[in-house]
Amino acid sequence: MIDDFLAGDLTDIEAAVRAAAAAEIMPRHRQLAEDEIVEKNGPHDLVTVADRRAEEHLTASLGRLLPGSVVVGEEAVHADPKVYEALGGDAPVWIVDPVDGTRQFVRGETGFCTLVALAHRGEVVASWTYAPALDEMAVAVRGRGAHVDGTAIHTGSPAPDAVLRVAMSHPDYTSDEQKRALLGLRADGFAARPCGSAGLEYLAVARGESDAVAFNWEYAWDHAAGLLLVTEAGGTQSTLSGEPFRITGGNALPFTAARDGATADRVLAALRTGA
Repeated sequence: MIDDFLAGDLTDIEAAVRAAAAAEIMPRHRQLAEDEIVEKNGPHDLVTVADRRAEEHLTASLGRLLPGSVVVGEEAVHADPKVYEALGGDAPVWIVDPVDGTRQFVRGETGFCTLVALAHRGEVVASWTYAPALDEMAVAVRGRGAHVDGTAIHTGSPAPDAVLRVAMSHPDYTSDEQKRALLGLRADGFAARPCGSAGLEYLAVARGESDAVAFNWEYAWDHAAGLLLVTEAGGTQSTLSGEPFRITGGNALPFTAARDGATADRVLAALRTGA
């Protein structure tokens, strides 16, 4: 079922993502009223009417494109955590983050995106990363590489002695133990900074504009699309235990996605030192 679907014309998926952004996100960019912004779990965890409406739009359109599939969306899981369990089921799963980088969206900046990934039995097989304010669409399909607006992208490799540019979990979202692990990246040989939109940070690695990311949370909607994008562009990913990241959870954190294996090894070694 999945192989047949992937062998078909996937431009309808791109169109669905663009349509949701055009209808529900961009008309509200820099136009949000105060009552359209809500704190979920604290002042750094925001949701807007654009998040909710875009997820509803995508849930309907993606379900029509692949009958029998289910949707695991960030806002749906917030309302009912049991929705997340579909990631471990047999049905194809659309993993949706309607507005990744909500804080940037709320501030009226352009550094946000819509993330959609298609997974089956715990494996991500395709992904779409759309930055509507920049009108850039990155697509990755398992075994077919990664592309931005139809042009292939590649991670490449940094020079062996290069100072590594690493985007890491924002301190606002980390526990004391997690902060200690990430402190390993505050060492010589690294230029580490807090991340913005996770999806756009993954895209920067896939393009070779950044060397790695290091994150210590594992919600699938933040990572599924970007991890496939990086690996299909020639990069790699690993958790602290040396095993690949699992979208179903239970990972040894932090984890990294990097331009190549040597870069991932350097980042993991630094994280282990910090931990």
